[in-house]
Amino acid sequence: MSMTVGLNDLEAALRERGEAAYVITVNDQGTPHVVLAEVTRSGGDLLAAVGPRTASFAERRPRVSLAYPVRNPSDYTLIVDAVATVARTSGGPRLQLAPTRAVLHRPAGPSTAPVSTCGSDCIPLPLGRSID
Repeated sequence: MSMTVGLNDLEAALRERGEAAYVITVNDQGTPHVVLAEVTRSGGDLLAAVGPRTASFAERRPRVSLAYPVRNPSDYTLIVDAVATVARTSGGPRLQLAPTRAVLHRPAGPSTAPVSTCGSDCIPLPLGRSID
């Protein structure tokens, strides 16, 4: 199920989950490329420290996703879709990520009636302005 959460809720969800998230890009064959990265907030954007392969994929296909792992079996996965801009720094490449969509997602339990069209227990997070 997916459920929409306001921008303030996205900020809170990011704070609760810490700085570790899976960055999901797509390679030239259309195969997902997933890496665990440190993701921090910077103004309205997110910054992810990544390797050269992830940066290369994001340059060619800037629509990426972040998946923050669950903290316990009943928790939601926070999924954030974003548009990436690659910055090459002396410390390695970084993705500057402008969030476009966010959702809290988990499979629906056997007795849970889905409240969204995804058939699971999801909460979309509407993004009306930048994250401060």
